[in-house]
Amino acid sequence: MNFTIGSLLAFSFAASLLAVIALIWAISTHQFRITESDARTVFEDGDEAGKLDDPTSPHSERLATQDPRLTRDWHRLLIVMFVTATAWLVFGSVFGVIASLKLHLPDWLTGSAPLTFGRMRTLHLNSVIYGFLSLGGIGTAMWLVPTLFKTPLRKPRLGLVGAAIWNLGLLAGVTAIARGWTDGLEWLEIPWQFDILLALGGACFAVPLLFTAAARRVNHIYVTGWYYMAGLVWFPALFIMANMPVHTGAQQATANWWFAHNVLGLWLTPLGLGAAYYFIPKIIGKPIYSYRLSLLGFWALALFYSQVGMHHLVGGPIPTWVVSLSIVQSVMMVVPVIAVAINQHTLSLGNLWAWRESLPLRFVALGAIMYTLASLQGSLEAVRAFSTVAHFTHYTVGHAHLGAYAFVALVLFGGIYYMLPRITGRAWPMPWAISLHFWLVVVGFAIYFFALTIGGWLQGLAMVDASREWLESMELTVPYLAGRSLGGTLMTLGHFVFAANLAVLFLGPRRHFEETPQAEETQSPRPAQESEA
Repeated sequence: MNFTIGSLLAFSFAASLLAVIALIWAISTHQFRITESDARTVFEDGDEAGKLDDPTSPHSERLATQDPRLTRDWHRLLIVMFVTATAWLVFGSVFGVIASLKLHLPDWLTGSAPLTFGRMRTLHLNSVIYGFLSLGGIGTAMWLVPTLFKTPLRKPRLGLVGAAIWNLGLLAGVTAIARGWTDGLEWLEIPWQFDILLALGGACFAVPLLFTAAARRVNHIYVTGWYYMAGLVWFPALFIMANMPVHTGAQQATANWWFAHNVLGLWLTPLGLGAAYYFIPKIIGKPIYSYRLSLLGFWALALFYSQVGMHHLVGGPIPTWVVSLSIVQSVMMVVPVIAVAINQHTLSLGNLWAWRESLPLRFVALGAIMYTLASLQGSLEAVRAFSTVAHFTHYTVGHAHLGAYAFVALVLFGGIYYMLPRITGRAWPMPWAISLHFWLVVVGFAIYFFALTIGGWLQGLAMVDASREWLESMELTVPYLAGRSLGGTLMTLGHFVFAANLAVLFLGPRRHFEETPQAEETQSPRPAQESEA
């Protein structure tokens, strides 16, 4: 036990030193001499502020034209990232539905080992986390970082190499899992031999972004840049540390949950919050409520999240002080959550007209609200009295999806709907499909979440009641598991609609935004259908 705790504390200390160095650099370069005008960094020029900016809306006051800064390799990289991310989303969602159905139809698809629940669920998790969420999030960063720093992406060809290596490593990893070859740790199931490919691919992603940051043409780093740059430091450190084959038994469980929870908080959360801090004010045309508060939220996340994961080991064979530290930091996470909520929700909910006009905003703003709810629920779930009931139940599965899916995935959906017309110069071919996608995933997730939350809580109450048979705690969840499958199926249908819209965008007749003299006067884009051979 001493080695694991000591190594994690030593690593945390080293990370803290790096954070202090980053803080000193930020102070020396006047990053903290901020004014509310710094919140307007998201706008290209002064004329853009105060105007709806949404390439999917006919009432947008900014023309939806292709970004003139895009180079051919940069353009190709972004397309590869978003297309492969979508492919992994569909791939993983199918496995998720199969795994869900097998929870209440255990005799279905039992003739093949790769189709067992353990492998289907693991294939779903890794395909979505390392496929859609990671590739989609990095792809978003590949567009947003150069946009915010007013300079083209540096070394995009290296990014293309990284995309090839990452997808190859992930494909090899999920193939190995399907064949029963796995490291056997949640969120770390991919064999370490293929984790090396993910690490190399990740390095190829990081270098272009870091070089772009170094070549930025603005002095001040907008809060989105802080989230992205920090994520580029946090995730490789987490991934390498957790994959070191030096932990066994309870030590391994400690390191495992330290990694698993930090992947959500120090990797996916920066990707989601960084994107939301850009798209919400950008689409609405108004800056966030308080720019100083946004930076407070970032630094509070950096300070309080690193040891949150061990609250999943309440009651486990590890020192009580380790769990207590995790619980305290989980509760302290209320600070950055409230900072984000004040900034993002006051802006989006104070401009409900934009929800009606902008479909991408609906995804992003709703995803940001789900971040607040998931984080507050997580702080509550860490408390021992609450965890006694919720632990080891389906309740925690609903909570995990509230954070990873309802927050990060929705933000990425909205971001992709906003970015691709700017990247390709084409309008979405099926605008109605965007609305259909939104309602399928929202309704589907609502059914999914409430089914697992209610069923999981009842399951937990039955498990802690010594007068009730253990089997009863399982049987009572069956109707709620059916609700989970229904919700998951609707979400998956939404993913197919999303993928179909993306496919038609590239493979079908091209639908451009045609600029007319009237459009130039009103700055309102008008979609026009144009077929090309």
